[in-house]
Amino acid sequence: MNAKHLELCASAEWAETVQKYILPWVLDGVDLGDDVLEIGPGPGRTTDVIADAVPKLTAVELDEDLASALADRAPAHVEVVQADATDMPLPDGRFSAALSLTMLHHVPTVELQDAIFGEVARVLRPGGIFTGQDSRDSDEFRALHVDDICVPIDPDTLEQRLMTAGFEEVLVQPNEYAIRFRAVRA
Repeated sequence: MNAKHLELCASAEWAETVQKYILPWVLDGVDLGDDVLEIGPGPGRTTDVIADAVPKLTAVELDEDLASALADRAPAHVEVVQADATDMPLPDGRFSAALSLTMLHHVPTVELQDAIFGEVARVLRPGGIFTGQDSRDSDEFRALHVDDICVPIDPDTLEQRLMTAGFEEVLVQPNEYAIRFRAVRA
């Protein structure tokens, strides 16, 4: 992430946005269960909010410094794993649910995004839920990502991509600013 974007994602304002708007929209009608995976927490403001709602949380973060800082302050029921989400060192079928919150656009290619979808399917239990959201592409969104990786999710192809990765009951709902998705591990 560029410095401006990282600053935003680490801010109290972002944590409030996650708590008041993003998580209620993403989790509307969703039971996360007892063992939840978060993909790409970055500075961990999303993790802070999710941790208050689940009994056990594992956060997988690629960036070594961000993962270390989050691990240093995470509560006891949160495990932080520094790893690439395209090849997670986690057992098959462990998690009841997985979340991805405003991070998929930071993955450098569609193929790597699809690899993450496949890995999430692998580590979810049959019937486990994969849910999340990401920002819609716009000029303002692109301006935040100058000198940064930015591969927006296409809402028109996301359903098929998730089904190809091993999910069923896929729901993709875009609004003006974001795309919400949820899918069930087959």
